[in-house]
Amino acid sequence: MTKPVVAIVGRPNVGKSTIFNRIVGERVAIVEDMPGVTRDRIYSKGEWLNREFNLIDTGGIELGDEPLLIQMRAQAELAIKEADVIVFIVNGREGITSADQEVAKILFRSDKPVVLGVNKIDNPEMQEELYEFYSLGMDTPYPISGSHGLGLGDLLDEVIKHFPDEEEDPYDEDTIRISLIGRPNVGKSSLVNAMLGEERVIVSNIPGTTRDAIDTPFTRDEQDYVLIDTAGMRKRGKVYEATEKYSVLRSLKAIERSNVVLVVINAEEGLIEQDKKIAGYAHEAGRAVIIVVNKWDAVEKDDKTMKNFETKLREELLFLTYAPILFVSAKTKQRLQHVLPMVKKVSENHHLRVATNVLNDMIMDAVAMNPTPTDKGKRLKINYVTQVAVEPPTFVFFVNEPELMHFSYERFLENRLRATFEFEGTPIKIFARKKNV
Repeated sequence: MTKPVVAIVGRPNVGKSTIFNRIVGERVAIVEDMPGVTRDRIYSKGEWLNREFNLIDTGGIELGDEPLLIQMRAQAELAIKEADVIVFIVNGREGITSADQEVAKILFRSDKPVVLGVNKIDNPEMQEELYEFYSLGMDTPYPISGSHGLGLGDLLDEVIKHFPDEEEDPYDEDTIRISLIGRPNVGKSSLVNAMLGEERVIVSNIPGTTRDAIDTPFTRDEQDYVLIDTAGMRKRGKVYEATEKYSVLRSLKAIERSNVVLVVINAEEGLIEQDKKIAGYAHEAGRAVIIVVNKWDAVEKDDKTMKNFETKLREELLFLTYAPILFVSAKTKQRLQHVLPMVKKVSENHHLRVATNVLNDMIMDAVAMNPTPTDKGKRLKINYVTQVAVEPPTFVFFVNEPELMHFSYERFLENRLRATFEFEGTPIKIFARKKNV
């Protein structure tokens, strides 16, 4: 299911980032601390009363050398377009400023629910500071303190009241949902059209406040697919052209709704930092991933070009070592016939479940080949292993002391799992749990 989107908006120095960090807690950083995973503090996941949501910190938006007022207006407009609920933060110590009023006017004209948070209200004696903020025309102002974490519960109670109803998935369980993500102008729309060709069955725009992508269902070789094309969202005026960061936000909803993610890279430009950020979110979401290098026809090549390009991608995207790489051209349809068979393959791998007895035999063989590590004279003992989930395949190792499961040994076990079973294209999650005595 697509998570609701909450955006934090306000002028500079009102404490937006502090509140953002308070809400997301330790989840600000990408959980898996691997080299090559690029962190982007503009976006993270939050949860309140068992409702998960995506949180945007517009304070992380950089719009170059634009004047402050233009930047604030741009950030508010972006939040209006992207968010289901907007949290408007003001500074309770400084009172209302002209910049606050400017942001309030923009938000007031939107059709999105706005929750007003008055920050830096650190003690009950400051409650009187709230009254003037009613003049902004919003509903009840909520006193909060980002630095101390006060009042955020009441604020979030109000936020989740405005979440849209959860939408039912319109597609069958066996339908493979494919999202194409990447920066603008990498050729996502061209790839969609080239893949569909003349065999397009139906084009339907699935309505819904939390969806913002073009869905194209089709069938190929008796397999049902849906292409979720984020390219349809890129033309939104100069604001979007001014900040590449928002190509990430336009990809997030599509990633959540998909089984398989095609990370599209422009062969002419090569890999840039923004590509790594977008790919990092697909990895973090636990989706099956295929790296698609488009516009390969436009690259001058010799017999080493493809190998060198792939080597560089592997070096830069160390967290996606499991993802196959396809070099294609939407323009000439070069190698496009390989895309859907690979999508089907990695989708099957994403759903792969290994029998417990087979799994444990394999792990015991791996331990015999490479004994478990020791720390201060104590050796890690793996009692047994079980697979607890698919999409992605998730394994729990029951051990004597979970802290003895060092990162390097965990990586060894993952590599053995990949070498023994067919896990190409899918991440694997491994957890160590203490065996109950």
